[in-house]
Amino acid sequence: MALVEVKVPDIGDFDEVAVIELLVKVGDTVKAEQSLITVESDKASMEIPSSTAGVVKELRVKLGDKVKQGSVVLMVEASGEVAAAAPASVPAVAAVSAPVAAASVAVPAASAPVASGPVEVHIPDIGDFKDVAVIEIFVKPGDAIKMEQSLITVESDKAAMEIPSSAAGVLKELKVKIGDKVNIGDLLAILEGSVAAAAPVAGAASVPLPAPTAVPAAAVVTATVVAATTAPAHNPGASTLGLPHASPSVRKFARELGVPLEEVKGNGPKGRITQDDVQSFTKAVMAGATQTKAQAAKAPAGGDGAALGLIPWPKVDFAKFGPIERKEMGRIKKISGANLLRNAIMIPAVTNHDDADITELEAFRVSTNKENEKSGVKVTMLAFLIKACVAALKKYPEFNSSLDGDALVYKNYWHIGFAADTPNGLMVPVIRDADKKGILQISQEMGELAKKARDGKLSPAEMTGATFTISSLGGIGGKYFTPIINAPEVAILGVCKSTHEPVWDGKQFVPRLMLPLSLTWDHRVIDGAAAARFNAYLGQILGDFRRVLL
Repeated sequence: MALVEVKVPDIGDFDEVAVIELLVKVGDTVKAEQSLITVESDKASMEIPSSTAGVVKELRVKLGDKVKQGSVVLMVEASGEVAAAAPASVPAVAAVSAPVAAASVAVPAASAPVASGPVEVHIPDIGDFKDVAVIEIFVKPGDAIKMEQSLITVESDKAAMEIPSSAAGVLKELKVKIGDKVNIGDLLAILEGSVAAAAPVAGAASVPLPAPTAVPAAAVVTATVVAATTAPAHNPGASTLGLPHASPSVRKFARELGVPLEEVKGNGPKGRITQDDVQSFTKAVMAGATQTKAQAAKAPAGGDGAALGLIPWPKVDFAKFGPIERKEMGRIKKISGANLLRNAIMIPAVTNHDDADITELEAFRVSTNKENEKSGVKVTMLAFLIKACVAALKKYPEFNSSLDGDALVYKNYWHIGFAADTPNGLMVPVIRDADKKGILQISQEMGELAKKARDGKLSPAEMTGATFTISSLGGIGGKYFTPIINAPEVAILGVCKSTHEPVWDGKQFVPRLMLPLSLTWDHRVIDGAAAARFNAYLGQILGDFRRVLL
């Protein structure tokens, strides 16, 4: 038995590529040509195969290391026969992976003739790949394309690579779509414009092929063609160490945004993470609909004052005082709790309390439900509140704004969020364009969204974009409360259960149905006089709903 160094073979023009995945560990038995690590450049990712069979005794690389041709990957304890078979002067195996070809497509020399008009872009030499699938498209007709700009991503069972353009110009037509199988020489796109003409090659007139790697033919093993006796192909959709399945450009995009790619759900083929997936995840985090693991870890447990420069939160052994039961909070409560803490601390909030006379409005609501009994749509007071709030927001637009640095962003749309109590915690679905909808339509949408909230089926899109929120405790009770503003909004309306109270009409006390209102507002944006006017106007609308038409 002998220890054999397994090195990075000739990987073309790549220099110091990053190790992004370890596919084996110490103690594993590996076969010749079995994939050991995955490396990545800015254009391609590839798997490095083993040059010999044996038992892994030592790993010489770790995630994030930079390697190049000749770098030692690991030490393998091989049989004497296997060890003697590899000549000392040549790397045990020179594995030329297909991505090398994709990344080393020749750039036409500056002295090349210039052509004007339609130019065909073909699939360049991508090694021994055959019928590889198109899994991503980066461009669309009308885009200005630069030389060597990535056009598509293709994937085999061992590697993913981006195919660059061999010319520059405006993309007039794309000849492939997601899921298509392509080979060397296939027509990829048609460009138009002044471009440097490429040297013709057989089967792909407009694509320059890279010079072949100077490696003995017997030593050349492509990363995608593996004999039937070797290890099973690595499934890029199911990494052994949980590495996210994404192309190099998507990885770079995620790094630039600071997105933890391992937390993003891929919706591409084989669970592949696309650029759209990264953008959707970013929007969800920014909207507070989700949290990264790092955010959750940094969130102060139990409101730890130490995180704010205050004295630490008291640590108490509650069990010494009596029996206890510990239950972890659900995911929604953890997320909403962190957002509520931030909003309560960061926003200088003030709350105005008032009452609205809804005697006539309630009578109208009851008669409306009787008339529409067969429709199955039940109108609630909250539907009228949403419509009344839209009218008040239009009259006092600063309540429909958001702070952006030292500027105010006034929104010319009216999306109203409403707090929904669910078994999993508080959720806030959004009625979009409430100004364009009638009471019956709003009531129907509220019912549908509330049911989805209870069933845990609300999408992030259905909980984002609100310009104003209503938190109603009408079905439970209470008198007044202080709701916390749902940032980046600047105000929120709290509503409690209406009660009959004696109200002086100038001559006598008469019973009137009064609705308690609690308006919380951001004092950086709104002053007390404006808040009082908003509440008073809202009460007038609820007292005489015909004002909505004015």
